[in-house]
Amino acid sequence: MSKFKDALDRGKEARREQKGKVGNEKAEGVDFGAQARAWLNDVVVASLETARADVAGDVAVEMDTAPRRQAKASTPSIRFRIYRKRGTEKEVVGRTFTVNVQLSGQVSVSSPGMVAREVGNIGDRADERFSSLLAELIEDAAKGT
Repeated sequence: MSKFKDALDRGKEARREQKGKVGNEKAEGVDFGAQARAWLNDVVVASLETARADVAGDVAVEMDTAPRRQAKASTPSIRFRIYRKRGTEKEVVGRTFTVNVQLSGQVSVSSPGMVAREVGNIGDRADERFSSLLAELIEDAAKGT
């Protein structure tokens, strides 16, 4: 009988430990979402705002920082659109890009018809890789490609 009781106690203890691990993983997920949003704001939004000011005459850069369907997502994203300014709004042709943060912390930029490009990790606060890609995308838009 004591062996049976010991086995029950070990089982209860194992379940308690498992519940603790699941709870910690959920808490880390919340932290990850906050870290990802902070990276997006510090690096991506700041770069987009700078680019918008720099190329205001020829190219337009529009941001959608909080898409409704992803407002509380654990892996947040930002959408932005780049297009060349022309005479009338009917002639405006641009591309919409999405900056996604994967659970691994890797950040990528994608668009329909474009292979997703890795631009960093949320652990790295440097914005060189994203800024370089953004400059390429703006140049393409200015050329009309």
